[in-house]
Amino acid sequence: MGHSVIIDRTSKYYGDFLAVDHISLTIREGEFFTLLGPSGCGKTTLLRMIAGFNSIETGEIRFDEKVINKVPAHKRDIGMVFQNYAVFPHLTVAENVAYGLKARKVGAEEQKRRVSETLKLVQIEHLADRRPNELSGGQQQRVALARAFVIEPTILLMDEPLSNLDAKLRVEMRTTIRKLQRNLGITTIYVTHDQEEALAISDRIAVMKNGVIMQVGAPEEIYKHPANSFVAGFIGVSNFIGCEVAGGSKNTEAVFEDGFCLKLGHGCAYEGKAILSARPEQLYFGEEGMAGTISLSTFLGDFIQYEVMLAGGQAITVNEYTKDGESMKQPGEKVKIRMDEDAVSLFDQETGEALR
Repeated sequence: MGHSVIIDRTSKYYGDFLAVDHISLTIREGEFFTLLGPSGCGKTTLLRMIAGFNSIETGEIRFDEKVINKVPAHKRDIGMVFQNYAVFPHLTVAENVAYGLKARKVGAEEQKRRVSETLKLVQIEHLADRRPNELSGGQQQRVALARAFVIEPTILLMDEPLSNLDAKLRVEMRTTIRKLQRNLGITTIYVTHDQEEALAISDRIAVMKNGVIMQVGAPEEIYKHPANSFVAGFIGVSNFIGCEVAGGSKNTEAVFEDGFCLKLGHGCAYEGKAILSARPEQLYFGEEGMAGTISLSTFLGDFIQYEVMLAGGQAITVNEYTKDGESMKQPGEKVKIRMDEDAVSLFDQETGEALR
């Protein structure tokens, strides 16, 4: 099993630029934890601080109870998988995988055993004598994984490891990584900007923006209950529709520009201008609802994606499963749109913070 990782009020500056802003996180032993956010949000900087490649200006990072701020990178007992694989072109696959064991002065017989076991683990034992220029991108990524796993680290750090692969191979490799991590029980910290990837593989996710943690939670929690409008917009697809919140502590109503009133069926102390967030699958066509006009219909196999122009000129996206619709709606068709009042999110228009 791995260590827990405690990040306590940790910051990193580049000159006057605050790249990581007093972050506090606890990553549990054996957990697959993902740092997710757009480019420049500080996720890779934080990962490099954990790895020992970046200095820590404030706060501390602990592996279990041990403070590792001043511990050199090569003494932190971590495995690292990079975006560019970083395999040595002049070494065979087996030699690449054995490199970390040699650096740790592991005996020759033990090296041979562990390299063989690890190559089988990542399903490339038949490629042991090949060199990197004879491998596909996915095979090179498996070499990088094997090299990280073979040293039996207590913590595995992965920085955008799948971003150079094509879409189909990314899905295959993320499944491989998740299975390996679960079987080995290594505490894993994974950096990505791909929200679908994060949702698919993580036990928990920290969504970052401008060096700050916006929300931490399980994938389902973050998707269904975003803490603010940034998280709602970054994770998955959301329609943001302006409304006026009325009511009180027991029965809250959201009133839209065209007069449509959605009874939310729960209490909310807030009254005033707000933003309602509804994902395409939380909207459906009905006899009553917001008035709109189909502007684009896209058949995507198991569902049809519609772009609907609302009365005020705003375009929103509605997904209708093929099995639920009698026929495909056409551009120009008038529709009424209802919402799943128990699933939509409501945000303060000024702060962007969730109101429920």
